[in-house]
Parts: sequence; C-alpha cells; structure tokens
Amino acid sequence: MSKPTVEQLPAAIAGHLLEIGAVHLRPNEPFTWTSGIISPIYCDNRLTMSYPEIRDSIAEGFATLIRTHYPDTEVIAGTATAGIPHAAWVAQKLNLPMAYIRDKAKGHGKQNQIEGLIKEGQKVVVIEDLISTGGSSLKAALAVIEAGGDVQSVLAIFTYQFAQAELAFREEGIELQTLSNYSALVEEALRRGIITQSDINLLQSWRDNPQAFGK
Repeated sequence: MSKPTVEQLPAAIAGHLLEIGAVHLRPNEPFTWTSGIISPIYCDNRLTMSYPEIRDSIAEGFATLIRTHYPDTEVIAGTATAGIPHAAWVAQKLNLPMAYIRDKAKGHGKQNQIEGLIKEGQKVVVIEDLISTGGSSLKAALAVIEAGGDVQSVLAIFTYQFAQAELAFREEGIELQTLSNYSALVEEALRRGIITQSDINLLQSWRDNPQAFGK
C-alpha cells in the first residue's frame, strides 16, 4: 500500500474507512446514537484494528503528521480505550515512549489516570480515534498538562467537524489535527457512488445542526 502525502491523507483514510464498513452513511435511513441524536452517519473506527494494512496506513498517517508538524515529540499518549492501539503502533514506528490516559483516575492502587511515564516538560502528542464534541479528547489532553506534559496536539483518525468541537479546542488553546474528516468522507462516498448528489445538502445540514436533524 503506497503512502499518501499529508494532502492526500483525508481522502485516502476516508476511503479505507468506507471500504471496511468502519463508517456508514445513510442520509435517508438515519441511525440513532446512544445520546439520542439522529444521525446519517455511524462511525466505528475500532474495526480498523482487524485490518493490518489499513491500521498500518493509519499509523503511518499519524507518524507523517508528527514528523511534519511536531518533530520534537517525545511521548505518544493514547486515549483509553480506542486510542491505545493506534498510539502503540505510532510509538513503535517513531521509536518513542508511549503512555495512555484513562477517562478518570483509578479508584485503587496508585489511583493513576495516566499509565506509563510522562516526565515534566516532555512534549506529548495525544492519539484519539474519533472527535465528536471533543469533550473526552480535551479531558485527556488536560490530564497530560496537569501531569506536567507539554501537549503538542491531539491527533485523531476522524472528526465530524462539529463547530462545537473546533471552538472547544480553540478555547483551551490545544491544537487538533485529524487524518480525515466528514467533508472528505462525503466527497469520497459521492465519488464511489455510495451517496448521490441529492444527498449532499441533507448531510451538510446534519453537520451544521445535528440536534435538529430528522425533526
């Protein structure tokens, strides 16, 4: 599998996610998320673990972003649980230490929220699988900062591109970069004939106002 450039990553990764069914688009038969949101898209990036070539492409994509934008990175930290395997593969590619971040501190033992070693002042990239509102990813990044780490960026496989998430990251002053995104996915799905041109406005309206979709 050839390595896409940084510019080619959004379309390439979107294609991989569509190929293996990690992402489904159903604008006319929407899904209902656990939160109650009616959505034309369902994303389960955990499926990528079962496809060696695709998970390696994702890890190489992350490594490319880090080499290009954050070459001084000293630690790769994955979010529990979905970010952990991808962080491990990226850390291996870059020959860097790895840690992972729980959603909250353990209630026993040392009561760690971060497992692995992050030293004071070390430059850390946080690896996540999916950005929706951004809340859990920011919580993980802030835990690293509280532990003394210097967060360079949160990197994720995919983002829905909700304005709420982009605003939340800006307000915290934490960078966010993703391998692919909702816009690239919709374009790739259209190119492959998975959706039609008439579906585009509906899909766009969901991204702009997910709470109102289907009402």
